[in-house]
Amino acid sequence: MNKILLTTVLTCAAPMAFADTNTSDVLTNYANIAEAKFQDSLTTAQALHVAVDALIADPSETNLQAAKAAWLAARVPYQQTEVYRFGNAIVDDWEGKVNAWPLDEGLIDYVDASYGGPTDENEFAALNVIANTAFTLSGEDIDASVITPEFLEGQLHEADGVEANVATGYHAIEFLLWGQDLNGHGTGAGNRPWTDYAVGADCTNDNCDRRGEYLSAATQLLVSDLDWMAAQWGEGGAARASVLEDDAAGVSAMLTGMGSLSYGEVAGERMRLGVMLNDPEEEHSCFADNTHNDHYYDGLGVQNVYLGAYTRIDGTIVSGASLADLVAGADAGLDAEMRTKLSTTMRELGDIKHAAEAGFAYDQMLEAGNAAGEDLIMGGVNAFIDQTRSIERIVAALGVEGIAIEGSDSLDDPSAVFQ
Repeated sequence: MNKILLTTVLTCAAPMAFADTNTSDVLTNYANIAEAKFQDSLTTAQALHVAVDALIADPSETNLQAAKAAWLAARVPYQQTEVYRFGNAIVDDWEGKVNAWPLDEGLIDYVDASYGGPTDENEFAALNVIANTAFTLSGEDIDASVITPEFLEGQLHEADGVEANVATGYHAIEFLLWGQDLNGHGTGAGNRPWTDYAVGADCTNDNCDRRGEYLSAATQLLVSDLDWMAAQWGEGGAARASVLEDDAAGVSAMLTGMGSLSYGEVAGERMRLGVMLNDPEEEHSCFADNTHNDHYYDGLGVQNVYLGAYTRIDGTIVSGASLADLVAGADAGLDAEMRTKLSTTMRELGDIKHAAEAGFAYDQMLEAGNAAGEDLIMGGVNAFIDQTRSIERIVAALGVEGIAIEGSDSLDDPSAVFQ
């Protein structure tokens, strides 16, 4: 469970130490970059939807691979938005619909026998809604004869109040495209056959029409969710208005997002915990073996916020007044320190990414006794922790009030992980 690592409340007789930089310009650029990132996430999700429709209309290995490639491309801008979660309630409250993990994939579709069945924690861990047109949920009879975005969002997602019942978002779609990764710490990702979407006698694993219906509905919902969030950061949007209405609160949101994503979320829950448990299921994208990219682009998102610049999917750059400008105005040495820490983190994450792309997959790195894998992952963990220490110093230098950086038992109380 995450917990609060640090709450720094600094009261100052003078205003925050923002020097000559116009703080409203920094926050406007922060909102502009958020809007661009969510717009790019929307654009790539729309391309994914097109690829999914092509797979369903004309099932083939070529079209399955095209849909997978579209999913991978869609993750690049989205992961860079995660730095907006912490500190921006409108994003954090929404995020569970689009990026929740881990998930009990047996809720959605067929799974290997080794997966098991219902558990005390989750009665619906192996429901397989694709194979069942009706079921009882919390005493209510559910009609699942037609799988729609409304059904997924309103009735199936987090069914029975269980967070592991993830029915929507990127990782549900990932599972439907790749299937389970049954290789453990061995080579290979999920290997769902294209015939799982075939019609008639060519259909494998039954219910191919409903599988396509689910995949289409989940992708439609992802598009609509991203469209809504992009609008929240546009002119007149609620997220933009919230950031711009108060300079101090806006800068607090920026630093909270950078610190919490760096420390508790990625360094702790997504990286250090996996090393401690040696569990390939602790991968963020465990079906596609894309976790190395998830971590890399999360790190890049933090850097984007600090430097006030984002490279869009079309190659154009959104940039302007930055948090780095504010810090340099208060303490030029601290700005240089933070830039160095960010560069170090990106180098360490780049090492993980390059190793994975060369064939040393993230789930292989997690294997017990794999010293090279542990060294790679812990290089990223330690760099994230180190840059968080500089973020804490920035909080003090700017005199920002009420920063709460989320922690992780894996970092703060390791013994609790095994209790």
